[in-house]
Amino acid sequence: MDHSRGAGRVRGTSCFNCNSAIGKLGDDPDSLAQGHRIPGGKRVEANTRSTGRLPAAFLTPGSSSFMDFLSDQSPEMLPGNRSLPPLQGAIEAPHGTTIVAASFPGGVVLAGDRRATMGNMIAQRDIEKVFPADEYSAVGIAGTAGLAVEMVKLFQLELEHFEKVEGAQLSLEGKANRLSTMIRSNLAMAMQGLAVVPLFAGYDVDRDKGRIFSYDVTGGRSEETGYAATGSGSIFARGSMKKLYREDLTQEQALTLVVQALYDAADDDSATGGPDVARRIYPIVTVITDEGFRRLTDQESSEIARSILERRLEQPDGPRAALL
Repeated sequence: MDHSRGAGRVRGTSCFNCNSAIGKLGDDPDSLAQGHRIPGGKRVEANTRSTGRLPAAFLTPGSSSFMDFLSDQSPEMLPGNRSLPPLQGAIEAPHGTTIVAASFPGGVVLAGDRRATMGNMIAQRDIEKVFPADEYSAVGIAGTAGLAVEMVKLFQLELEHFEKVEGAQLSLEGKANRLSTMIRSNLAMAMQGLAVVPLFAGYDVDRDKGRIFSYDVTGGRSEETGYAATGSGSIFARGSMKKLYREDLTQEQALTLVVQALYDAADDDSATGGPDVARRIYPIVTVITDEGFRRLTDQESSEIARSILERRLEQPDGPRAALL
């Protein structure tokens, strides 16, 4: 299925992302060099570093997927192809926790708390877990923080490479499928306790609405209706949104909803961090509409968080939903 968007597409070559590819493939691009034959049968050797030119692999027409290019030319650089030696017991590594998302008629909001934990310790208080994937989508990470951030960077490069080669953006459905494939490639690491379970959200320009996709450790993808959450505090965040979500939310109400959900998650899950007024650390909140991705400023996030904190002084358990 062709998931590219736009009527006109220009078929390019893998050299469009050559600079990024060199950085990913290591210090010896000459090892990827291949020879070419020109009309007449004369063989021309591939460009090498000594000539100051790119190796032939970077100039050969190929797949619009950077992951496919990397798997052909330097498969050992893919995160999923790395393996750990046999270990006993769980691996202690910083883990990101709770990510939430909610849609509204004009788009979708995606937010995450700022805490990373390592066992029963707080590893970091101000980690960033929500990143733009491209102009109209974003991804929030839960699970092993180091692997998750690396996966997000590769995902960003994958989408950028596709757009440069094809001359059109991948559809939102196609982006969700690409991320699913990347998560599945990390299954071996997940079986050793280093799982990555992101939440993907974006504005579908073809359907004119915001959409949310959740995943499991095997790469299984599910489209969520209205709202979703992932991470250690997701069960509490989802319960909060279940009682407060409405289909006719305004953008401002949707932004307040996700921060309320993160507050409720932090209230019951020790691995989820709530607003830290003393350190001025507030949730990362993003919104994606037909105008594209936008991350709220620290001032905007703090205003939402502080308004919730003030109301919680009167109602510590948060807003009450009607019984009938």
